Amino acid sequence: MKQLLLASLMGSAIALATSAMAEGTDLQALEKAARAEGAVNSVGMPDSWANWKDTWADLAKLYGLKHQDTDMSSAQEIAKFAAEKENATADIGDVGAAFGPIAVQQGVTQPYKPSTWEQIPDWAKDKDGHWMLAYTGSIAFIVNKQLVKDIPRSWADLKTGTYKVAAGDVSTAAQATNGVLAAAIALGGNESNIQPALDLYADLAKQRRLSLANPTIQTLEKGEVEVGVVWDFNGLSYRDQIDPERFEVLIPSDGSVISGYSTIINKWAKNPNAAKLTREYILSDAGQINLAKGHARPIRAEHIELPAEVQAKLLPQEQYAKVQPIKDAAAWEATSKALPRLWQEHVIINMN
Repeated sequence: MKQLLLASLMGSAIALATSAMAEGTDLQALEKAARAEGAVNSVGMPDSWANWKDTWADLAKLYGLKHQDTDMSSAQEIAKFAAEKENATADIGDVGAAFGPIAVQQGVTQPYKPSTWEQIPDWAKDKDGHWMLAYTGSIAFIVNKQLVKDIPRSWADLKTGTYKVAAGDVSTAAQATNGVLAAAIALGGNESNIQPALDLYADLAKQRRLSLANPTIQTLEKGEVEVGVVWDFNGLSYRDQIDPERFEVLIPSDGSVISGYSTIINKWAKNPNAAKLTREYILSDAGQINLAKGHARPIRAEHIELPAEVQAKLLPQEQYAKVQPIKDAAAWEATSKALPRLWQEHVIINMN
């Protein structure tokens, strides 16, 4: 493992090409076919997101794959695959966890299990290999230490603070809705019972401590957010871009929710082998390290030893002790649809 981590790019390529593939796929044959295609076109995988730029650079250097990306939302990616079909202009995309199953239901994907398949948790992959998370996001707090002296370490701590809490827009943002679920689970609820979270936020509203500001890099930099509820990778990125000394990012100790992002390979991809090789590389040690450099927690984090300077970009593993994935997806889908109304009825009504 360490040998691969310390290898040069060429060494990584050799290690990748000689590893045993899931279901007996021949990596050398896959590489040859991908080289013949010569390109991989992606959607929703821009250079600036999760450090994709290093992965595209590696694929060009190692395998001669030219690359271009068109940034778009998860729903737009799936719609594009479905609309273009045999006239496909995209080979691979990156979608939120909830959209992987949707893509399969709509019949726009093709399966591929990488050689590291067994190290991907069952909750984070489709059993047939149509989608699998490459990196995760867990709900965290980002705290402006210049404005908040008594830093909250748990959802329970929020109840007794004097600072304002920025929850984001639960009617549109996945980050905000997952923040509500994380609070509910930490306080004794679940995917079908978010009342504990609604009660918490209602109390904050009554105390005039609920901020409807969206915790973004702009609002954080301006000092408009004291405590924000964010994905861990967003919080870490904001912290480092603004001022690492000014902010603390942490996972609430009494519980949180983990989700993530998955690659999907277009059923009608013009460069299917290049797309499969791309997924293979993304889920290799080298590809996972690239994601970690962009503050995205690799799905195989427990199976690789990250270089110290890369590990420093992430939160310590022990902070994730009480983080859990969504256990009842159907219940959460129903609850999340009702959440905007529940939020208005239980929380916003107390803002005045």
